[in-house]
Amino acid sequence: MAGVLKSPGAFAITPHKVSVCILVQIYASPSQISVPFPFSSVSQHNRLGLYLLALTKSCDDILEPKLEQLISQLREIGGLLDHWLTDHLTSRLSSLSSPDDLFNFFNDMRGILGGPDSGVMEDDQVVLDLNSNLGIFLRRCILAFNLLTFEGICHLLTNIGIYCKEAISSCSSYELHRLDDSGNDLESLSEYENMDLNLVFKKINEEMEARKKAAERISFHLHLPKELSTLVEDIEVFADPKSEQNDKGRESSSYASFGDLLRDVDLNGGVFLRTNWQIQGYLSEQADAIEKHGSSFTLNAFELTLRQLQKLAPELHRVHFLRYWNSLYHDDYFAALENLHRYFDYSAGTEGFDFVPLAGCNSFGRYEIALLCLGMMHFHFGHPMQALEVLTEALRVSQQHSNDTCLAYTLAAICNLLSEIGFSTTSGILGSPFSPMTSVGTSLSVQQQLFVLLKGSLKRAESLKLKQLIAANHLAMAKFDLTHVQRPLLSFGPKTSIKLRTCPITVCKELREGYHLISEFCCEGSTMTTDGAFSTAWLKNLQKPMGSLVLSQDNSSRNNSSPFLFCTQPSSIPASVLQLVGSSYLHRATAWEIYGSAPLARVNALVYATCFADASSSSDAALVYVKLIQHLAVFKGYKEAFTALRIAEEKFLCVSKSRILILKLQLLHECALHRGHLKLAQQVCDELGVLASSVTAVDMELKIEASLRHARTLLAAKQFSQAAAVAHSLFCMCYKFNLQVESATVLLLLAEIHMKSGNAVVGLPYALASLSYCQSFNLDLLKASATLTLAELWLSLGSNHTKAALTLIHGAFPMILGHGGLELCARAYITEAKCYLLDPSFSVSDNPEVVLDPLRQASDELQALEYHELAAEAFYLMAIVFDKLGQPEKREEAAASFKNHIMALENPQDVEDPLLNA
Repeated sequence: MAGVLKSPGAFAITPHKVSVCILVQIYASPSQISVPFPFSSVSQHNRLGLYLLALTKSCDDILEPKLEQLISQLREIGGLLDHWLTDHLTSRLSSLSSPDDLFNFFNDMRGILGGPDSGVMEDDQVVLDLNSNLGIFLRRCILAFNLLTFEGICHLLTNIGIYCKEAISSCSSYELHRLDDSGNDLESLSEYENMDLNLVFKKINEEMEARKKAAERISFHLHLPKELSTLVEDIEVFADPKSEQNDKGRESSSYASFGDLLRDVDLNGGVFLRTNWQIQGYLSEQADAIEKHGSSFTLNAFELTLRQLQKLAPELHRVHFLRYWNSLYHDDYFAALENLHRYFDYSAGTEGFDFVPLAGCNSFGRYEIALLCLGMMHFHFGHPMQALEVLTEALRVSQQHSNDTCLAYTLAAICNLLSEIGFSTTSGILGSPFSPMTSVGTSLSVQQQLFVLLKGSLKRAESLKLKQLIAANHLAMAKFDLTHVQRPLLSFGPKTSIKLRTCPITVCKELREGYHLISEFCCEGSTMTTDGAFSTAWLKNLQKPMGSLVLSQDNSSRNNSSPFLFCTQPSSIPASVLQLVGSSYLHRATAWEIYGSAPLARVNALVYATCFADASSSSDAALVYVKLIQHLAVFKGYKEAFTALRIAEEKFLCVSKSRILILKLQLLHECALHRGHLKLAQQVCDELGVLASSVTAVDMELKIEASLRHARTLLAAKQFSQAAAVAHSLFCMCYKFNLQVESATVLLLLAEIHMKSGNAVVGLPYALASLSYCQSFNLDLLKASATLTLAELWLSLGSNHTKAALTLIHGAFPMILGHGGLELCARAYITEAKCYLLDPSFSVSDNPEVVLDPLRQASDELQALEYHELAAEAFYLMAIVFDKLGQPEKREEAAASFKNHIMALENPQDVEDPLLNA
């Protein structure tokens, strides 16, 4: 075990705290002056004092170190005094054999504390201040002991005995030392010269590790109060060759330990404290790391570091903001809300943001920025109405305080909220007197309001020259133009013909506008520089001031560094700018997916993964992996996709609602449907639906995906009426929230349901409506799929419509074969073959390859997908063709393949399925 588990509750006296009190008594002996015995120098005395500070600050932890761990740490910091310290500690603990001994011990502790009643003292006598960290710790221990009952004191004695016995049993070699006290039935400790304890209490020993690794890794920085800086002025640290060798094999952590933050220690001795700019640079780096790694970033360890930073340097208010940021990305609502309130209570929002405050800002804080952060927090946790109300209030306050910068960012936040969340109406919120929608009225639809807000936000960002916000608004405009048909806001005068279609050229123009951002940052520096931004250039190769007397003996590690790195920026392009430029490639990939160009979508995703992976956030990086894996599943089959998925799972944590987890469920559902595992498909579909939030209008994409797959599962089970009901309900939801692209997919599903239920005539209007949506939104690949479904519907009406169906298929073939996946191409091949076979004027014997070639290609592609139902249909048609051609051997071969697929479809439990059972 790493420590002893403490019972929850108030501050309680434990054997470990008694050990710390003994060490404090050694550190501040009331009978000694100047340097107490046995210390030979001030540096040795201060080293123990720093160690005791770390021990007392960890006294409220759940786990406490064992005695052998405490002794191991004393051996690390004791130097020449390690034997004396361990002997005195163990002898003193062993001497506590009765309640009177404990009472006398804590009574002696009172003499260590100073105060007005402590009597006359010498000038250089060591006395603990009552309000110091060590003084408060002793006072708490004395109070906790005084509150104990006699039974509690007896329990404490028993625990001290067990505490010492565990230390004896864990030592590989030790010598027993018999004390004169015959009443003590415990085996006591005397010498620990040959102890080899490897278990070190991590949180306390971080300071010791910083000393051992000072010559090998670079420490971070901290601006310390004067009280602490005086404790470490004369510390001398000597390198331990064994420790250096042991540390060479350790991997460095992705974030700095608290010992690194505290100081940088040389082999020659001495401590270098970090400046305020340096700690700000460290916090900025950690904020970027949290955004990049998301929920995979270590929560508790970094939270401990921030708490210690907060105690040591309470003037660094950005620590509160980092705690809020850390809690936000780990979906801890209450902790995030508390830390956000603390941040603005202490700092009034004057630090921690990328945009520079205006010179004329009021002196009462930045309430509008607090509202902006609170609104974005509600948006992150899925509280859309609260987020919209708070952001609208932020608009009002920004206008009252004439904070145009915050106003521009708040408008962008509202635009993002309206585009991501499915609002059916915003009446009563955006219609307030301070709302930008007041001038045009509130009778506009949500999409029209969003368009007006986007234009207003872009105009304000351009007037304020907020380059990153301008680029972000262009991306938002491209996203809006991709999925919305622009209609005139006001209708008056004679009606003119309006072409209600999206414009891909406008989308490409908006996406290209974002590229100008990176060229501007290459030519000139960013105007949104924050305090500590220059620190990141030399953060990992930190040097000490030129006038510092603390020099390293090994100067070889500094050959590649420059003293001017303090004043240089690491790159002319900030990471936030690279993220925006990378997002433009993600938007381009999404746009080409919607338009139906799979090769261009794949190319843009690969460009992002190759060029912007280092600067991307975890969510964007996961999205790229999702796009590439989906491309593999559609064009290569599920075997390739699941292999890539395993790689993605190792890279990203499969937490709740993560993109990788959702992708895994999608692939499992498709694979289960194709193989006939309907129960598994329904189970996976239910799990997908559970991931969506129960709040209305939140996680609309996930809810639509779950409903679509539920309807497809019912369709595969031939429960046509239930499948049609689910699809109809889904279309009503899409229509309510004006999700036009999704409506086209649902209409196509309804057409397919009615076709397979034998009501082809009923399915025709749905297919035509889907075609109309596809034409309006330039959904070329979905249009080709709708055309194929329409051909299948015509074919279901009888052989008289084979010519019309064949014409439709041949018209859609260029798009299907050029950009369609394996399943869509196989469907097209099978439908074409059926058209020829049903055509009375076509003779199979005259031109058999016209039918056999598409059927062979379809069977190969469907076997790669393991789509048993369609593969069985392809082999069935091949058997019919071979029978007409008089080729019984090939007919029997095709019939056997047909039988195998039918048996696999009807008996999925007999098929070994390593992918689905994994």
